[in-house]
Amino acid sequence: YTVIGIDNNNCENSDQVSVVVNPLPNIDAGIDQTICDGELVTLTATGGVNYSWDSSINNAEAFNPPLGNTTYTVIGTDNNNCENSDQVTVIVNPLPSIDAGIDQNICEGEQVILTANGSGNYIWDNGVFDNEPFNPNTTNIYTVTTQDPITNCTSNDQVTVIVNPLPNINAGIDQTICEGEILILSASGGINYIWD
Repeated sequence: YTVIGIDNNNCENSDQVSVVVNPLPNIDAGIDQTICDGELVTLTATGGVNYSWDSSINNAEAFNPPLGNTTYTVIGTDNNNCENSDQVTVIVNPLPSIDAGIDQNICEGEQVILTANGSGNYIWDNGVFDNEPFNPNTTNIYTVTTQDPITNCTSNDQVTVIVNPLPNINAGIDQTICEGEILILSASGGINYIWD
């Protein structure tokens, strides 16, 4: 830009000034993301040299977003101190509900039926099938997993089956008596006894 200046004597002179208009940086907040509750998400903006996110988020640092849909805004600044902004949406889906049931206490040789409650299809570990009896040999923790067919989010729960060993019952030694004699049978190894 050129300016011509005139003084009181009607003398004039000129000067120039240059104005450089820098374009705004092309800030990109990244693509929208969909995750499951409990998962971490990392928002990484590009197109600038410095970035300032809302919601106390740091660029390229993982954080745990809340449930639902949240839109995050980033302001990016370039080397010319020009700034621009962009937004990204993070969708956090809830986990499906699952309950493996209460812990069970059985005796060796008894059958157990594990029945999960919640949503989706149930997959048990250790070769167990939901609501089908099986014979556990030892105490074990069984995990059931379910997956939401729409969001593909998974959750799991655990149940403990305690398998107690059978008591070592001893009915005593064989005895020979004569008719009319009194016989006392005394068992050991338990706390209560039922004779036939």
